Amino acid sequence: MSNPNVKPATGKLGIMVVGLGAVSTTFMTGVMMTRKGLAKPIGSMTQYDKIRVGRGENKKYLHYNEIAPIAKLDDIVFAAWDVYPVNAYESAINAEVLKEKDIEPVKDELMKIKPLKAAFDKNYAKRLDGDNVKQCKDRWDMMEQVREDIRNFKKETGVDRVVVLWAASTEIYVAPDKNVHYTIEQLEAAMKANDVDHIAPSMCYAYAALKEGCPFIMGAPNTTVDIPAMWQLSEETKVPIAGKDFKTGQTLVKSGFAPIIGTRMLGLSGWFSTNILGNRDGLVLDEPANFRTKEVSKLSTLESILVAEEQPDLYTDYFHKVRINYYPPRNDNKEGWDNIDIFGWMGYPMQIKINFLCRDSILAAPLCLDLCLLMDLAHRAGCYGTQRFLSFFLKSPMHDYTKDEVPVNDLFKQYVMLKNFIREAGGYEADQEID
Repeated sequence: MSNPNVKPATGKLGIMVVGLGAVSTTFMTGVMMTRKGLAKPIGSMTQYDKIRVGRGENKKYLHYNEIAPIAKLDDIVFAAWDVYPVNAYESAINAEVLKEKDIEPVKDELMKIKPLKAAFDKNYAKRLDGDNVKQCKDRWDMMEQVREDIRNFKKETGVDRVVVLWAASTEIYVAPDKNVHYTIEQLEAAMKANDVDHIAPSMCYAYAALKEGCPFIMGAPNTTVDIPAMWQLSEETKVPIAGKDFKTGQTLVKSGFAPIIGTRMLGLSGWFSTNILGNRDGLVLDEPANFRTKEVSKLSTLESILVAEEQPDLYTDYFHKVRINYYPPRNDNKEGWDNIDIFGWMGYPMQIKINFLCRDSILAAPLCLDLCLLMDLAHRAGCYGTQRFLSFFLKSPMHDYTKDEVPVNDLFKQYVMLKNFIREAGGYEADQEID
């Protein structure tokens, strides 16, 4: 079967990544090594997962690309922006995520990816000191320069379509403001007035991408596409958006484990999460204003899975705390500890401890691939606005908070949404069975 409303994945797919650090170079290197048959894209749903379509005797289990037209890895062309001028090869070596033997076979390809000058404001990431930065008159000019970069990339490479992915640092927290972020007109006026307190550089990237017809994915917890003005722009340009914050380590565990507590009707007294992290992300998050952005994102997961109003005996007044500690010796190998205090029959207390020693970029790279390929599919399927089916990959799924919409954070419900999008893109019916 196929869905006649979904355009085929013809030509090349450009992926322009904001940030050429540990995550994006691990992502790029892995794609290139996989194309050469020298590595396997483990962790990628689009490359490995199989979904049931049809029922009864028509039942089949198929890979995503056998159901819907997903771009091939051979058709991907990369570009990036970064505040540091080093190319993707040097950056991959500097990141110390991958061993040299896993980078060298694609050295020539990586060296060709030289970062474009970043649209950057040091006040949004005080710990970063790069000089590969655009000189901008104001935020409007910053946005126009990003648009020009996208147009030039299309012209120079001849790619058919482009997706823009934010895989850069966490910016300082920007609270959504009704006078700036709620309409396109307000947003544009603030950019032209150079309102640097309310207009983050990431908003300039997102606005530029949408205006150039490129889906935009927010991989950090920044306030960017989760404002009404961007939702309106996405509708107006008919270009999809998604965000925010890659769900890699601790929150992945939380969104998978909290449903166990909820499904078994066990009570929760408290959930204390702490992380140690040593890469560039950890350095930036050591700044309190930047950590605040991450904290808001990480704290939102539990409260929408274990809800006091639904089960007052079990989930009233539990204590939820999240900590991130910058610890350079670990570099990209972060460690997440979860200490969970639960209670059972007649209120008797029990504890669960989870210690996840994970590799941040190894978990994030397949998410980058899946998000880009699925966003491209969504765009070709005529989807625009917030792509809620991608919440499976995101810590803090976007939702319309102006209408008190509650995001779906339960990993298993998110997976059903993902599968149903793929089914419908392939011309099959949506399906609620967990199978």
